[in-house]
Formats: sequence, C-alpha cells, structure tokens
Amino acid sequence: MAPGTEGNEQLHLYLSGHVQGVGMRSFVWRQAEGLGLNGFVRNLPDGRVEVVAEGDPALLEQLVRDLKRSPVGRINKIAVASTGPASGKYRSFTIEY
Repeated sequence: MAPGTEGNEQLHLYLSGHVQGVGMRSFVWRQAEGLGLNGFVRNLPDGRVEVVAEGDPALLEQLVRDLKRSPVGRINKIAVASTGPASGKYRSFTIEY
C-alpha cells in the first residue's frame, strides 16, 4: 500500500448508455475533484465510459450516488468492475483521452 492511502479504496466502474459526446467525462471529473478523489475517467471505443477512483470509501459511495443523478447523458448501467485497496498511484483526478 502506498504511503497516505491507509483506509482508502479503489473503485473501478464502467458507465453504459448515452454517455459519450454529452459531457459525461467533464461531469465525472467535476464530481470526483469536488470530493477530493484521485483517478481518471475516459471514453472507451465500445461506447462506455471508464472510471477509476480512489479515496475514502464514503466519498466513493457519494460519487456513485452523484453519477446515478447525472444531469448529462443517460446512464443505463453502472457496472462495478472491481473494488479494493487504493493503489496510491494517482495524485489527482484526470480526464484521459
């Protein structure tokens, strides 16, 4: 475990639905930044959006609640790919291209 990540977790999500070309990455970035989470969001070639977020478990739960109420696009499914201890390799939350 990286220094400073004690008690933090990682959440790896895939968002499906009408989630590309609608400002979803920017929305996820704003929410994650506001919660002080680290990680990234990016579009995938298959039309989904991938999110990897690390931080306090309660804040990760808040991010998921925020995504469920997204005012942009239409998320049909939030698939949890994995959860576990934070890697500590992310220093901020970024939009990847």
